[in-house]
This record gives sequence, structure tokens and C-alpha cells, in this order.
Amino acid sequence: MIVQKLTQSAIDNYALAEKYYSILSAVNKLKLTEREIQLMAFTAVRGNMSYANIRDEFCRKYETTSPTINNMISKLKKMGIMIKDKGKIKVTPFIVMDFTKDFALFITLTHKPIN
Repeated sequence: MIVQKLTQSAIDNYALAEKYYSILSAVNKLKLTEREIQLMAFTAVRGNMSYANIRDEFCRKYETTSPTINNMISKLKKMGIMIKDKGKIKVTPFIVMDFTKDFALFITLTHKPIN
């Protein structure tokens, strides 16, 4: 087995979350757009996209619109990546990290022999 160590720094919690969700998207062939990754990262850091002030903050930060957010949330909910829990729209808990702390990802890519 070949082992490779990569270290990546991020400016803030949002940037770290974007890197994390970009990796998850690539490894799992989710084909998420850059804006969808930004939405997931923003939601994971902020915790809930149900509130108008948080949606407005996302729209200002990423220069987008509320209908665009609704379309992305609908798609991500169908994929099971985002959920609505007790009226709160958030990222599925098992893929949310504490982006205020450093963390390590361990990814194993296995070779599947051709018969």
C-alpha cells in the first residue's frame, strides 16, 4: 500500500468546510457544483438555512438569490445530503465536522481486480 500525506490550510471555517465537502463530492462521485459545496459548507458552519437572515447572509457572501438556494436545497435533500429536521434545514449530521478545529481525513482507495 502506498501512503501519501497531504496537508492543506484554510483561511477560515467556511474555506475549511468547502475543502472538506469538495473532497467528499470527488471521492463519492456526487458531482456537486461549486455553489452547492459553498451552500453545504455555509450551512454546516452556520447550522440552519431556515432563517431569512442566514439566507440573506449567504446571498450577500456568494452573490446569489433565495430561489437559487431553494433549488439547491431541494436537490441536496433528494440526494440525502441535506435534511429538514424539526423545521431546520441542515447538512446531514454524519457528514458535519467541527470546522473550528483541525482534523485529519483518512481515505482508503482500494483496487478492485478485474477477473
